Amino acid sequence: MKTLLVPVAMHDALPSVFETTRLAASRFGSLIEGVSLRPALAEYVPVDMVGGMTWLRDEEADRAEAEEAGGRFVAFMDAAGIPRHARDGLCIPERVADAGPRFRWRQDVPTGDAFLGQYARLFSATVVGRPGTTDNAPRMTTFETALFESGRPILLAPPTPPASLGEAILIAWNGSTETARAVAFAMPFLRKAQRVLVLSVEGGMVPGPTAQDLAQALACEGVDASHRALPAGRRAPGETFLTEAQAFGCDLLIKGAYTQSRLRQMIFGGVTSHVLAHADMPVLMAH
Repeated sequence: MKTLLVPVAMHDALPSVFETTRLAASRFGSLIEGVSLRPALAEYVPVDMVGGMTWLRDEEADRAEAEEAGGRFVAFMDAAGIPRHARDGLCIPERVADAGPRFRWRQDVPTGDAFLGQYARLFSATVVGRPGTTDNAPRMTTFETALFESGRPILLAPPTPPASLGEAILIAWNGSTETARAVAFAMPFLRKAQRVLVLSVEGGMVPGPTAQDLAQALACEGVDASHRALPAGRRAPGETFLTEAQAFGCDLLIKGAYTQSRLRQMIFGGVTSHVLAHADMPVLMAH
């Protein structure tokens, strides 16, 4: 987790995104890069179906909002005492281990989420806010673009800033390829954690290894993990995972994203959809 990408746009979860990033960077001595995120014109041109009018967002106002968001990013990092890394400065391999957290800001990026999906391939993880349905919430398209297009994990910041990150980790295990990939990406966190629990829920598994199998495999990686397999109950698996995570004192949930298709989850619900709607702790996700 030596490089963290932070797409910055104005929304209510921005303080939590910054603090989640700071906690991760402090843990691994990461280089943080903030980028200005602005939707492309086609992404925010609504059409009035009654009057046939198209409403265009003011470009100047949009640019000013991006500058304000960038100013907040730089101000937070400065206030946190994180030193600046020159935008064109190179990372020297023999100095990276002892470099400590540092940040840089990039504003001259193309509009639209397509750039984010491509650029995020260069980073250990992308930190985004948990998507919401209100105008002031992080956009779902930002999360999904980074998740599906980057090939890298997403560190999902909760609506309010966390107090810690990665001390007590719960793995929401369902036996799937997606969750196995999330666990692999999470190894830097797992190796530094104080407590790790692998949890599975009957009715939420796909054909694959059990929670005990994963815990034993993690032991071979030097990670001391306990495991539990819960029977089916009245609660859906997603609700059970979050309830157990709170009881465990979890400050990082590891979860594969969309084992079921997005369309199916939109219609019938699913663990990923529930976590995206209700998680109040940081979540590391991969697809």
